[in-house]
Amino acid sequence: MSLLKRSVGRSPGDAMALALAEARAAAARGDVPVGALVLDPAGAVLAAAGNRVEADADPTAHAEILALRAAAARLGTPRLVGCTLVVTLEPCAMCAQAAALARVDRLVFGAYDPKGGGVEHGARVFERATCHHRPAVVGGVRESAAADLLRAFFRDRR
Repeated sequence: MSLLKRSVGRSPGDAMALALAEARAAAARGDVPVGALVLDPAGAVLAAAGNRVEADADPTAHAEILALRAAAARLGTPRLVGCTLVVTLEPCAMCAQAAALARVDRLVFGAYDPKGGGVEHGARVFERATCHHRPAVVGGVRESAAADLLRAFFRDRR
């Protein structure tokens, strides 16, 4: 069954399993293993992506950006009202701001990122007065699986 025809219902863990599959595919391409999904209000997958920074030689080709772009194109609107962004790693400031601009209702992420995160760490984008939309945030979903994947990727490169 095509990933885009799958429905993950309301379980963040089920959605994160699909995002982790995208992250593993990114690692196989030589990109940092981060995967993302955009779910419609009913829990169906609108878009899925893994990091493509190295593959596309594009510093903005983060999984979240690619998934948000694909979901917006599929719906024909830049605003993803009612949608959920699921990502394996706490989004950086760029991706957190993109989620705010897309007006996603909820952000679900796996591993926390004390060094580069922009939600719970670093810039804390949603806490800024200049942030016009603040999604509900759920962090730590399948955190160990996401963190283990990242640790293994970087360990193998050192």
